[in-house]
Amino acid sequence: MQTIELNTPLIEKSISGLKAGDKVLLSGPIFVARDQAHIRLIDMIKKELELPVDLKNQVVYYAGPSPTKPGEVIGSIGPTTSARMDTISEPLFKQGLKITIGKGVRSDAFKELVKKYKAPYLAAMGGGGAVMQESVVESELIAFEDLGPEAIYRLTVKNMPLYVAYDIFGGDIYN
Repeated sequence: MQTIELNTPLIEKSISGLKAGDKVLLSGPIFVARDQAHIRLIDMIKKELELPVDLKNQVVYYAGPSPTKPGEVIGSIGPTTSARMDTISEPLFKQGLKITIGKGVRSDAFKELVKKYKAPYLAAMGGGGAVMQESVVESELIAFEDLGPEAIYRLTVKNMPLYVAYDIFGGDIYN
């Protein structure tokens, strides 16, 4: 296992060597989106509408930020349980999404999508919202403001600490 500094936007070469258990320090712009944002994006894809974000070679972090206090870039932003997104992930992978970040075990079907789309799943520290918050240097609301903390945000992160949970070869830190 190694520590890898990974910058976004991603190129396939930069993620092809990631192995389950590797530590990743992620820097650059990423998107935050949860269940309701995924559902809206998928509805837009089905209707062949232009998405509010270009997902090609991008990262989506499953999180909902807490309210931002004065002087902060963003509130606490811990990962949400990712298994809820298992059945709604493929349409976003088809749009070019390359990394998802969350917490917890995913389904066997999702693990197959990771391999099929060469899109690793990274784990953030559960209960570590304050740690994740420290790595956020910019935050911007992008779409679906009415969803509150489930809206889509673009974050710029610096050295966000993560681990490769599932790699594109079938590696799995949970097994």
